[in-house]
Amino acid sequence: MKAGVQQNKVRSAIRTMVDHLATGLAILATILVVAPLIAIFAYLIYKGASSLNLAFFTQIPKPIGESGGGMANAIVGSGVLLGVASLLGIPIGIGGGIYLAEFGRGTRFANAVRFTADVLNGVPSIVMGIAIYSLIVFQQKHFSALSGGVALGIMMIPTVTRTTEEMLLMVPNSIREAALGLGVPTWRSVLSITLKTASPGVITGCMLAFARVAGETAPLIFTALGNQFWSTSLNEPIAALPLQIYVYAISPYDDQHRLAWAGALVLIILIVLAVSLVRYVASRGILKGAS
Repeated sequence: MKAGVQQNKVRSAIRTMVDHLATGLAILATILVVAPLIAIFAYLIYKGASSLNLAFFTQIPKPIGESGGGMANAIVGSGVLLGVASLLGIPIGIGGGIYLAEFGRGTRFANAVRFTADVLNGVPSIVMGIAIYSLIVFQQKHFSALSGGVALGIMMIPTVTRTTEEMLLMVPNSIREAALGLGVPTWRSVLSITLKTASPGVITGCMLAFARVAGETAPLIFTALGNQFWSTSLNEPIAALPLQIYVYAISPYDDQHRLAWAGALVLIILIVLAVSLVRYVASRGILKGAS
C-alpha cells in the first residue's frame, strides 16, 4: 500500500517536472523567435529615428550633394504598387485556394496547381523580376508601376492560395453538410458559410503575403525601376520605399545613409500598422460579416 502511494508521488513529481520543462522550453523558443525582431526594430529606431521629420514625409529626394529631402514619393509609390499587387494576388490566391479545398480534391489538375504554387513560392524574387521584365517591360518598351505591381502580385498568389486551402480544410464537414441539407447551392455554401468560417485564417495568409512582398527590392529594379519625382501613373516608372532605401544604402553620402535607415524604419512600421489594422478589424468581426 505504502509502496503504491510512493510510486504515485514519484510519477506525479516526474509529470510536474516534465510539464515545467516543456513550458520552459516553449517560453525559450518564443523568446528566440521574438528577440531578433525586437533587436532589429530597436536598431532601426536607434539609427533612423533621428532622421525622421516633417520633410521626410512631405518632400521628394534632394539632388546629390544637397542635404535634407524626404521619401514622400516613395511612400506613395509603395502604396500604389502594393495596391496593384493586392488587387491581383489576393483574389486569384483565394480563388485558387477555394478550388483546391472545395472542388478539386484528388484531381490531377488540383495536384498540378498545388505543386505549381509550392514551386512558385520558392522562386527567388529576382527571377520573378526578370520574368516580368521579359513578359511586360520588354513588350511595352518601358518600365512601369503596373509591371512592378504584377511582379509583386504573382509573388503573393502561392502564399495566399496554400493558406486559404489549409484554412478551408480545417472547417468541419458538418457545416458544409448542414448548408447542403437546407438546399443551399454548393457555390453559395462555399462563399457564404465555409469561407466566412475560415476568414480569420485566410486574412492572416493575405497579410503574410502582403508583408512578404512589401519589402521586396529585386523585382522592382527590373519592373518599376524607381523615380526621383512624384508619379502615380501605372504606365510610368514609380518610386518605392525598398528601391529608395537600396539606392541610398549603396551611395557614398552619409546624409543618404541616414535617410536609408529612416526609410527602413518607416517601412517596417507601415507593415506592422497595416497587418495590425487588418487583424483588429477581423477580430471585431467586421470582415466576417458579423452584425
